[in-house]
Amino acid sequence: MNELRLAWEALSYGGAMVYPLLLLGALALVIMLDRAVAYWRCLRLPEEVGGLIETYGFAWKDLDREIEQLGPRNAYGRFLGVISSNRDHPAWWVESRAGDEAGRIEKTMSRGLWILETVVTAAPLMGLLGTITGMMQAFQVIGGSGLVAPTRVTSGVAQALISTALGLLIALIALFGFNFFSRAQSQALDHMERLGSKLADHIRLDQESGGVRSVHPVHEAGKDRMAL
Repeated sequence: MNELRLAWEALSYGGAMVYPLLLLGALALVIMLDRAVAYWRCLRLPEEVGGLIETYGFAWKDLDREIEQLGPRNAYGRFLGVISSNRDHPAWWVESRAGDEAGRIEKTMSRGLWILETVVTAAPLMGLLGTITGMMQAFQVIGGSGLVAPTRVTSGVAQALISTALGLLIALIALFGFNFFSRAQSQALDHMERLGSKLADHIRLDQESGGVRSVHPVHEAGKDRMAL
């Protein structure tokens, strides 16, 4: 507790700009915690599902059972579920629906990341602004009294630099968080694309072997185009 009190006293010397910087830091931490929980829930894919999709000639009912176990919030479950539910349609149709679902998943996963990106840019600038105002106040000590008091001036400069240091620290934390979640999102979408390509190939094999039980009349034109 004593360390926290000393840290708070040191931050309070940074001036009024410290408070909006602390607000940005708290906002960045909330976003990162929210994304961590969301990614942990949405991006879990059991090895059994990946192994099943890699298996040549797997049964769709086995994949449907695995998708159901993933739950409605799982991003892989949503993506694979769209492909599986449209497997009786032409492959081009399935790929189009899968692309739309991937876009919705990307939008969901990106929620809040723009705030982290804004914090990365805004926090150092706000810290610099706090330092400039602090320096101006420190130089007023010289101009107002007409005397140079080194202790008061250097103390004022040191206090002014606190806001810059705090802004840089918050920006670094937000930058690591933004890059981590952006990379996780990119890897997950690439993985979904690979799995979707394998399922589309499986659908084409089913259609070439006559495994399609029914095709909606609206999509007959697309089927003919795929055959060409």
